[in-house]
Amino acid sequence: MSAPSTIEEPVGPMPDDAIPEAGTRTIVLVGLMGAGKTTIGRRLAARLNLPFVDADAEIERAAGCTIPELFARHGEAAFRDGERRVLRRLLLGPRCVLSTGGGAFMDAGTRALIKERALSVWLRVSLPVLLKRVTGRQGRPLLAGRDPHEVMTSLMALRHPIYAEADLIVDCGDDSIETGAQRVLRAIQIAEPARVPVDLPGERPHRYDVVIGPDLLERAGALLGPILPQKRCVIVTDERVAALHLPALLRSLGDAGIRTDVLRIPGGESSKSLAQFSETIEALLALRVERRTAVIGFGGGVVGDLAGFLAASALRGLPFVQIPTTLLSQVDSSVGGKTGINSASGKNLIGAFHQPLAVLADSDVLGTLTRRELGAGYAEILKAGLISDPALFGWCENHAGRLLDGESATLIEAVRRACAFKAQVVAADEHEQAADGGRALLNLGHSFAHALEAEFHYDGRLLHGEAVGIGLVLAAALSERLGYCPPLVSERVSAHLRSLGLMAGLDDLPHRLSAARLIEHMKGDKKMRDGRLSFVLLHGIGRAFTSRAVGSDDVLALLLEQGCDA
Repeated sequence: MSAPSTIEEPVGPMPDDAIPEAGTRTIVLVGLMGAGKTTIGRRLAARLNLPFVDADAEIERAAGCTIPELFARHGEAAFRDGERRVLRRLLLGPRCVLSTGGGAFMDAGTRALIKERALSVWLRVSLPVLLKRVTGRQGRPLLAGRDPHEVMTSLMALRHPIYAEADLIVDCGDDSIETGAQRVLRAIQIAEPARVPVDLPGERPHRYDVVIGPDLLERAGALLGPILPQKRCVIVTDERVAALHLPALLRSLGDAGIRTDVLRIPGGESSKSLAQFSETIEALLALRVERRTAVIGFGGGVVGDLAGFLAASALRGLPFVQIPTTLLSQVDSSVGGKTGINSASGKNLIGAFHQPLAVLADSDVLGTLTRRELGAGYAEILKAGLISDPALFGWCENHAGRLLDGESATLIEAVRRACAFKAQVVAADEHEQAADGGRALLNLGHSFAHALEAEFHYDGRLLHGEAVGIGLVLAAALSERLGYCPPLVSERVSAHLRSLGLMAGLDDLPHRLSAARLIEHMKGDKKMRDGRLSFVLLHGIGRAFTSRAVGSDDVLALLLEQGCDA
């Protein structure tokens, strides 16, 4: 019987669709029998939120009999031909984690298709471990009636040189399934970091990628080398980030032949000042930078905002790269091109729009953050869901605990989702010129948050993200008070934040505040229009809108109701 009648699969020309981009391709696990392709594959698929497909099970389903029966009835050649057809169909289908039989990768045609359509991962396991796993097991046609040691030794000699052509090689010893899956997951994340494109179609079209994943500092030279206009850059960073992460970045840039200078600034919001800007731009110009010399902002939001404004101002504009090192800066300030510093009159009142060449969001650096710092960044992710993405809000409710525990895959997915949301908003309204909605929606909760920060003098007692969390609850409560929003939305947001141990109301602050003073701070905010307070309000979760019809009396009443003194 011929192979096509044994395993029925559609036959036809390859489709004309484009080869999948990195981060969207099927993950194909290859290796010898006993390598753990099925067990590790199932765990990996769950972590990536992808379906798991066992190619052998698909072959048996298509043939209507077991693989040993296929071998016995039709021989290995017919089986391989049918296997090739099944794998072709699976590789042209939706993205998944695909476990293949030990001989599948040996077929040149199948291997070429995997190279084109998928990311291949060889699970390399030592002979003693393989023998322990396969000896005495049924359903292994190649072992039937033969010495396992002899067979496995022969297969390793034959197949390992071919398996070595896989995109990734991951050594999986006699570890737990979870450990093996974690190793594969990290290898995939390094090889194929998530990429969120930011496409700006305005008068001066510009496109850049937000690259998200582990080990990006070690790969910064390879990632930035092709896009920097000149093999020279100036890194602006603070002392804490320099101590933790600067050596890795300098080593990577140096390996790529990129000459670097480093400017260090003090940590904290006080560095977003005219005095610090003046001192740092003089130091930058003293390095005799040229118009093709890039400035790299390497730190949290303060460093990124200041470095971006330096790049926008020096020589009327230098190339700029963001390498954010906090969750808050990775999901918010590093994306969209807003740069600036504070003045005595308010926050971020001096600045410019200056888009970066790239953003590298290394998930590994988030491992040095405290839970409080992660919580501050989380508020901005939750904000995105409240503005226009109920699915993201629901994702947050289900995954926030793992995010705050520092789970790598969850952090990467959170940053990816938040950046994708912000990229869409920024592309539609790059310079915040829309009459209603648009980029201004990103200010949800910020009218309250900036007032709270000003009242605490930006001294670290209240982090920006903590203020935003409280601001989100207050914005929802104001929306309810004005009749725009159904009741209990603010309670849902508050309960969610409190369940995580995060600030959710004015009663979480160390002392009572004056409502009148908070309103005065709001009147100095850059979002004022025609002398009226401007707010982002809610019609419900995922339904934000801008409003300039909010009176000071309504805001005062809300603040008093929420626990402020007059």
